[in-house]
Order: sequence, then structure tokens, then C-alpha cells
Amino acid sequence: MPATLRLTMAQALVRYLCNQFTVVEGAKVPLFPGVFAIFGHGNVTCLSEALEAVKDTLPTWRGQNEQSMALAAIGFAKAKRRRQIMVATSSIGPGALNMVTAAGVAHSNRLPVLLLSGDTFVNRRPDPVMQQVEHFGDPTINVNDAFKAVTRYWDRIVHPEQIISSLPQAVGVLLDPADCGPAFIALPQDVQEMTWDYPEAFFEPAVHKIPRPRPDRDRLQEAVKILQQAKRPLIISGGGVRYSGAEKALAEFAAKRGIPLAETIAGKGALTHDHPAHVGPIGIVGSTSANALASEADVILAIGTRLMDFTTGSWTAFSQTAKFISINAARWDATKHRALAVVGDALETVGELADALGDWTVPAAWTQKGVAEFAKWNAMLDGFQKPTNEPVPTYAQVVGVVNANARSRDLLITAAGGLPGEVMKNWRVKEPNTFDCEFGFSCMGYEIAAGWGAAMADPTRTPIVMVGDGTYMMMNSDIYSTVLSGHKIIVIVCDNGGYAVINRLQNAKGGASFNNLIKDCRVKEPFAVDFAKHAEAMGALTRQVDSLADLGPAIEWAQNNDRTTVISIVSDAFTWTPGDAWWDVGVPATSERSEVREAHASQLDGRKRQRVGV
Repeated sequence: MPATLRLTMAQALVRYLCNQFTVVEGAKVPLFPGVFAIFGHGNVTCLSEALEAVKDTLPTWRGQNEQSMALAAIGFAKAKRRRQIMVATSSIGPGALNMVTAAGVAHSNRLPVLLLSGDTFVNRRPDPVMQQVEHFGDPTINVNDAFKAVTRYWDRIVHPEQIISSLPQAVGVLLDPADCGPAFIALPQDVQEMTWDYPEAFFEPAVHKIPRPRPDRDRLQEAVKILQQAKRPLIISGGGVRYSGAEKALAEFAAKRGIPLAETIAGKGALTHDHPAHVGPIGIVGSTSANALASEADVILAIGTRLMDFTTGSWTAFSQTAKFISINAARWDATKHRALAVVGDALETVGELADALGDWTVPAAWTQKGVAEFAKWNAMLDGFQKPTNEPVPTYAQVVGVVNANARSRDLLITAAGGLPGEVMKNWRVKEPNTFDCEFGFSCMGYEIAAGWGAAMADPTRTPIVMVGDGTYMMMNSDIYSTVLSGHKIIVIVCDNGGYAVINRLQNAKGGASFNNLIKDCRVKEPFAVDFAKHAEAMGALTRQVDSLADLGPAIEWAQNNDRTTVISIVSDAFTWTPGDAWWDVGVPATSERSEVREAHASQLDGRKRQRVGV
């Protein structure tokens, strides 16, 4: 008989996690370097007992909110480029449901996080337990079933032996370049306490390496033929390029062949801003340069991108006759819009594509057009960011000052609201992999939490988190977490009086300003929050900046501080960096407002330009 260890299910689970390793930069490191936890009755008696016993091997960090701690775990994974994975654990009921939004962020962004929630009793003897929802026709359902819509792997452990098969499957999903996303395991309270004779072999140290699937040879040759016939090819570089570690290879490939390279939101930062092939971000929050090239391109080489609507201008950014070659580890993403699907790892595929193309290059005129268009875009950015005598600065001006004062390795983090568009356009990346804009799920509240996770992932650099006042009010408690744990971040709060960018969309589609800016809401009397005082109460160093001229010195002060620092500045709610791509949203077909009727007619005109079925 094989040697065994008698452990509770919770103890065995934790022991397994402690013995999983991976290799990063040639060094063996823990695959699961830590746990974010908020304990309740569903996980405090058994799982926390197991975690406490290994607290020096598998550190546990106390969260302030289940959603934000899971977002911190996602920010950590993104900063690590999916090479290490954090765990987040909650109790049952509302604690678990709070993590569903974070699971959606990880799922849509193809990011790994292991979620462990307490669950109701398998034996059902004490049912209904506190926080249990009951489905009269199906007693097997509880709140943890909500995770099924937003996870890549889902399981409920109803016998202690089941983790022997479940945990390796969860790890497999977390490390799979194609299926990567959140894994969720529900842990019923009575099963957590049960003991089982686990084989010692189950706990043997395992070193995992992320696989690199190579492309099919025939598909690669087809891609070569299409590219060799192209006169105006364009590369779209997505987040998969960064997760594959293909940044340098793609940068050299594009420069050698003379192919202009545009970046998606998740892909921004693979190249530095001034790389010779770079032509800027593409799409709705993109540059005039990349969009101009996209409209003329005859072949689109999409690498590591899921081609969301903000990238494609709701599929109006390209010629109806343009051909797509899609290189992606995930078959689902590669086969979209009748693209030639080249399924494979970005680094491996770009390398093989480069070899197969030999000395082929694009016509020099097309390369030069990319350079010229990007030069015009940079001149426009200089104009948008130029200081003026206006008392309230624009987002472009604020981003320009923050960017200018950021050190080369500082990591810019933002998500949702008006800032994604402003940083995508105005932030000029100084070093690769120093930009994180979460826009796959566009989750308000990701920013500060992700800053905590990113600071934990790499203490040698400082995350600069940019948020609007609306996002700050939605989730800010991890300012306290960063001070408690000693993980410094810098937070720039742009106070524009409410949900300003969605007010912009509301007005752009003919609607009256309603329930977005604080002044347009049902309130007794509008007033502004003192964000500096609020953050100071959570232990941060703070400063309220009254002018653009004071912002640069404030950032320098923040960089020299020994803890998290929050800087607040009032920003213009109505002036935005212009864009030139179209976006498909629903607009009422009839309305008493003539502005809405006109917007609907304009929307119908825009839809005539969409690529349908190609």
C-alpha cells in the first residue's frame, strides 16, 4: 500500500497548494505565493486553521472587501504576466457573491485566480444555515452556482478524496494559455473538517511550466502566402503578446519587415511609445494614426487579441475586403470573423513566421505612411497636453503631467470611466510592461485593489493608480490595505464631479444629463468629497492639488514618500481627447427629444459600415 497522510480536506488542499512551483526568470518560485482572505463561518474554522499552520510558507493577507481582495489577486497575476497565481477565499453567502464580479474581470481578461469559497453542508442536517439561499425545486443550488457563468473551472467538493482529481484540473486551467481564467472550488463546511488518508505522492513538489503550443505548419504557410501578397499589412498586438513574453520578438519582427504595429488596450505596453514600428493604440480609445492605417490595410495580422468592439470600432475600423490572420493560443479567439486561424503561442508563432518569411518586407511607402501618421498623432498629443491658463485642467493635461513625472519602471494602472480613453491616447510608454488598463470587463473598483496586488508582485517599482472620483467612491478601502501591509502605491484622483464620461455618452446620443454628474442627480445640495482627508484617515499621505503647475512637484513628493500617497486634483468633466472611431450602442428608435431621434438616425448610418460575416 502506498504511504498516506491523514489530513482534513482543508489541510490537504493547503498542503497541495504549498507544493506547487513554477519557474520565473530561471528561478523556481511558488506557483501560489499567497492568499487573500476574509474569514467567516464558512471558512474560518477549517480552512483558516490550515492556512495559519503554513503562514510563513503561504502568506495570508487580510482583505477589506471580498471583491477588492480578489481584484488585488488579479492585479498581481497581471503584473506577473500570468506566471504566478494568488488565491482568494471567502465565507459563504454575501462573501462569496462579492467575488463574482472579480471572477468576471478575470474571465473576460483571460487572467488566472483561484477562488475558494465556503459552502453549505453536504449532509443538509442543519439546513438552512445562516446565509444559505434555498431553491425550492433544486436543493443542490446555492450562491456559489453563480460562479459558473464567470469561471473557466468550477467544482464543489462533496467528498474529501475529490480534491485529488480537482486541484490538478484547476491548476491545469490556470496555466493553460488557451483556457486561462478563474478557477472556483466550493468547500462545504462539513467536508472541510473530514479526514482522509491522502497518498503522500499527492503532495510531492511539482514544478509547472506554461506550455507553448506551436502552430500548424499548413496554417502557418497559408499566413505566409497572404502576407507576401500584402501591400498594406497592419499588426494588432494584444494582451496575449505580453502574456507569452513575445514583446521583443514581435518588436523585432515588425521593425525588420517594416509593418506598422498598433496596440489594443490589453496589449498597450508591449512596445515603448517611440519604437520605430509603433503607430499607436487602435480603435475607439485609439489614435488617429492607427485608425487611419487600419482603414487602408489589406491584411490585418492580429496577435493575441480577442478583437473586442473597442479594438475594431464595432467592426467599422477596417476595409470590407481586408483579410485577417489571427494568431492566438485560444481557438475561440483565432477563428473570429472568418480569420485565418493560426492557433499557437505568440512567441513560438512569431518566431516561426519570421523564419518562413525570409527577407520579405512591405513596400517602403506603407512603412513611411505609418511613421508620418504617428508623427501627426504625437503632435496632436502635444497640443492636447499643453498647459493653458484655464483654471480646471483637462484629463489629457493631467495624464501628460503624470506621465512626464513617472519613472521609467513605474506601472500605470486604471480601469473604467473616462481614464481608459485618456491614458490609452495620452500615456507614452517608457518601458515595456508598465501599463495596465483593465477594460475587458471595465470594472470600476479594479484600480486601487490592483495597485495593491501589483505592488505585492514587484516591490521594486511603484504602481501609479489613476482613478476618477466615481471609481474612488465605489471602492477605496485597499488604500488602508496598502498602508497596513507596507505595499506602497501612488493614487491620482481626478475629481470631475461624478460619472462624467458616461454623461458624455448620454449627451452624445441625444440624452439629457441625468443621474451621472452629481449636480444632475436627485440630491439635497451637491458637494464635493475631500478625497485627501478621506485617504488620510486610512493612513495614506495626501495632498490636494489646486493647479496643473502643482501636480508635478506633488508627484515627485509622492515618489519620495515611504508609504501610499493620494493626490487629488479637480479635472474638467467636459473636455476629452477626441477620437475618430465609431461605437455601436443602442439608441432609442423613437423619442420626444429630437436630439435622440437624430442620434438614432446617425447610429443607423454607422451600422452600414460594419463588416458583417467577414
